Amino acid sequence: MRITTEDIRVGFHTRQILKGISVDSGNKELVGIIGPNGSGKSTLLKCIYRVLKADSGAVYLDGDELYSMNAKSSAKKMAVVAQHNYYNFDFSVREVVLMGRAPHKKALERDNAKDYQIVEEALQRVQMEFADRSFSTLSGGEQQRVILARALAQQTPALILDEPTNHLDITHQIMLMELVKTLDVTVISAIHDLNIAAAYCDRIYILKDGVLEACGTPAEVLTPEMIKKIYKVDAEVAYDSLGKMHILFL
Repeated sequence: MRITTEDIRVGFHTRQILKGISVDSGNKELVGIIGPNGSGKSTLLKCIYRVLKADSGAVYLDGDELYSMNAKSSAKKMAVVAQHNYYNFDFSVREVVLMGRAPHKKALERDNAKDYQIVEEALQRVQMEFADRSFSTLSGGEQQRVILARALAQQTPALILDEPTNHLDITHQIMLMELVKTLDVTVISAIHDLNIAAAYCDRIYILKDGVLEACGTPAEVLTPEMIKKIYKVDAEVAYDSLGKMHILFL
């Protein structure tokens, strides 16, 4: 699955949030979107997963324009783990994950044994044991893992993540990113932590004030000079004995 945006522009009132953003994910590539708060990361992702319609520009899924397909069709192609997930009803964890099966079902079609098996496997993959617990009683980090399980149950060739490691402790941050890397799907993710981006992304796009500032591999774009330009902080880039890249803030 290849996801492409072409000259996406979004404004609210007199403020331009995105000023012509074009990104391209290769098939089964993990692409990171980074930048300071307010740079437009979440707005761009919302345009990709059709919560927000851009003022101009287009989004393509394997060459097909997003709005040429209905919502159910696009939901078979990409699943979403958003930053904030609210439910007005008291769903159990299992019921929330079962929602991921909806794009594959006809109207009023009941969940079957295969659906439940897929849900149980998804819960196991995110190490979530509380299938019968009320979703609303879980911590923020536990809820995030349930939403990832829902996305896994959707069984799509692409995954959109909006700062997926928010609310997670370091153990589950690593678990989540390691799991995402094993999925063999296309991933576009907004990422807050630069070291997470450096460790797991194949390519990174950097946004600032709604403008695309850079694109490349982590080693190409996460330089002290670029970090200073974008975040206004001093940093060093170091490599450990395994050759892994680390960003140290001074």
